Amino acid sequence: MKRHLLMGGAALALCSTFVLAQDAPESLLPPKMQQQPAPKTATPVPTVAPAPAASSAPSTGSTPVVQPTTDGDSATSSPAPSSARVPSIQELERLSTDELDQLLGLKPRFDIPRGARRSLEQVGIIGADEGGLAASLLANQPGSLVRAALAGTKKPMVSRWGHIMLRRALASRLNAPDDMRPVEFAALRTAVLNSIGEHAAARALVQDVDTANYSEALTDAAIDAYIGTADIVGACPAVRLKPRDGEDPQWNMLSAICRSYAGEGSAGNRELDRALRGEIAPEIDILLAQRFAGAAGDGRRAVNIEWEGVDELNPWRYALARAVGLEVPDTLLEGSSGYYQLTAATSPMVSLPRRAEASDYAAAKGVLSSAALVDLYSQIFETAGIEGDSADVASLLRNAYVGEDDAARLVAIRSIWGGEGAPDYGRQVLTAYAAARLTPSEALAPDAFPLITSMLAAGLDNDAMRWANVLPQGSSGWALLSLAQPTRGTPVDAGAVSSFIGDDASEEQRKSQFLVAGLAGLGRLETTDLSDLAGDLSMDIARESKWSQAISGAADVNNPALVAMLAGVGMQGESWSQMTPRHLFHIVSALNRVGMSAEARMIAAEAVARG
Repeated sequence: MKRHLLMGGAALALCSTFVLAQDAPESLLPPKMQQQPAPKTATPVPTVAPAPAASSAPSTGSTPVVQPTTDGDSATSSPAPSSARVPSIQELERLSTDELDQLLGLKPRFDIPRGARRSLEQVGIIGADEGGLAASLLANQPGSLVRAALAGTKKPMVSRWGHIMLRRALASRLNAPDDMRPVEFAALRTAVLNSIGEHAAARALVQDVDTANYSEALTDAAIDAYIGTADIVGACPAVRLKPRDGEDPQWNMLSAICRSYAGEGSAGNRELDRALRGEIAPEIDILLAQRFAGAAGDGRRAVNIEWEGVDELNPWRYALARAVGLEVPDTLLEGSSGYYQLTAATSPMVSLPRRAEASDYAAAKGVLSSAALVDLYSQIFETAGIEGDSADVASLLRNAYVGEDDAARLVAIRSIWGGEGAPDYGRQVLTAYAAARLTPSEALAPDAFPLITSMLAAGLDNDAMRWANVLPQGSSGWALLSLAQPTRGTPVDAGAVSSFIGDDASEEQRKSQFLVAGLAGLGRLETTDLSDLAGDLSMDIARESKWSQAISGAADVNNPALVAMLAGVGMQGESWSQMTPRHLFHIVSALNRVGMSAEARMIAAEAVARG
C-alpha cells in the first residue's frame, strides 16, 4: 500500500471540539533514558609480561587458550559484575535468591527458551482469517499519526458498536508502522484496551510478546491488564525479569508477592512487613497483599481484613479483594467509576448476583455480548439459593423465550427492560435474541422501536428488517431500519425523514440530527435533500477539522485499521450527549468507504436509538 502522508500526528490534539484537550506531550522514554549517561570509568588494564622468545620445541607447560562463547543479545543471563570487595559469608547468607543471582551474574534475562521465542513482526490476538484486520494495513502509514491516535484515546467509547469495532482493530495481529518499534505499538494498543475496560484482551495482547522484550511502557500496561483481571501472579514474569529501582509502592508489593509464589515465602513476607512498618501504602493495600501472598507455600499465615475506615477503592485494592475472595462493601462500590463495574462483570471469582448488577453497564459499553448475558442469567436461573433482582430477571428471561404466545413474551421483555421511561440499553442487549423471536404484527407495532433497538444491539439486522412492512414511513422504528438495512438501491425519501423530524421530541432534536448525519454518511440521501434537511436542523456536517481530514484521508487509501483507530478518537465520552452529528457523519462515512459497512450501519442506528 502506498504511503499516504495524511498529516503530523500532533495535529490530532486540535482535531475538534469533541476531543477533549489532552495533557502536554510527554516523552515516551523511561526517566533513566532521559538523563545523560554517567561517564564511564576506565577499567584498569593489567600489565602483561613480555612473551618469551619463540622456541622450535613445543612447551609442555603452556596453558590452553579457550575462546569464550557469546550469545549476543540472546544471552540467558547477565554478565557477572566486577566488584572491588567480596561479600562476607554472613552477607551472602542474608541475600535473597534474586540478589545472589544478580551478584553472581546469573540473573536470567529471558524466561522462554531460545527455540520458543517469538517474533515481534506481528503482534495481536486474532488473525485476518479469524475475523481480524489484515496484518499489513499500518505498515506503510506514518507512525506519528498512529501514535497520536492511540495515545489520544484515553476514555471509553460512547457507542457500544464503536467499542466493538475498536476492540477488533486493537486485537488484530498487525505489523507496526515502519517507523515505529513493535514494542511501542503493542504498548499503545494495550493501554487503549485497558482504558476502554477490555482488560482480558489487553492481557492476551501482552502475552503475545516475550517478557524479555517488554519496554517500560509495555510493562506498565501489562501490570494494569493483570490487575484489571485480578491475575496478580500473571504479572510476576514482568516483575522479576524487569526489576525497578525506586519507591513505587505497588511495584514493591508486587515484587514481594511474586517472591512468595516463587518459593520464597518468608522473604516475601518480610518485605511486606517492612512495607507495613514503613507505611509505603495505605494499610488495607498492604494487608490485602499479605493475605494474597500468604496463600503461597511456607509463607501461609492468617491476615485479618477490616474495611472500616476505608472510604474509597482503587484498582489494586479491588483486584486483590477479588483475588482472595473477599466481598467489597456496597458503600465503596456505590458511586464508583465504571472501571469497577466492567471488571466485576468479567470476573469469574465475583458472585453471580454481583456480576449481574455490573453486566448491564458492561453490555451497554460493548464489553459483554448478548450471548454472554444470556449465559450469565441462565447460570443464575440454574443455581439454587440465589434471590433478588438477578433471580427475577433470570425467570423473566426464560418467559421471554418460552412464553405461551407473543403477547406473553412481550410482557416478559418489557419487565426486563424496567419500568417507566426509556428502556435500559444494557437490558435491551440482554433481550436481543428474545425480541428476534417475536412475529412482527400490527398489534406489536407500538413496541417496534425498542424491540428493533434491542435486536440491533446484537447486530440482528436481518431479524429487524422483518418489521419493515409493519411500520409506517417516518416512524421511529422506520428510522432505525433505514439505517440498519444491509443494502439499499434507492435513496431514502426526504419526505419520510421530514415526517420523523416533525415528530421528534428528543432534546435539540438530536435523534433527527443523528438520522440525517447517518443517512448522509451511508450515502442514502440525495445531495439536494441533504442540504435542505441539514438546513432545517441548523446543522453543518461538512465542516472540516484536522481530525476529519485525517479519517477521510485514511478512508481515501482504503485503510480500515487506521479509520477504526481514528474513529475511536472521535467517539470518546460517557454519553451520546457528547457526540456531534458532524463527528457521526465522518465516522459512518469513513467506515462505510473502507468496507466496514456493518459497523457503520450499527453505529448510526445506535446513535438514533440512544441519542
